Amino acid sequence: MAKKGEAVVHVTLACGECHRRNYHTKRNKNNIREKLAFSKYCRWCQHHTPHKEV
Repeated sequence: MAKKGEAVVHVTLACGECHRRNYHTKRNKNNIREKLAFSKYCRWCQHHTPHKEV
């Protein structure tokens, strides 16, 4: 049964260059307090770019 004030939230990652929202992931608010940032492939930019949580 889910607890009140669920800790895991769904987040969207946006490209740092073209600002398109390409990826979706989950993060635990209790363990990871800062926003997520990954280097991922952007099919519109045609190369790996930093993707940050929106």
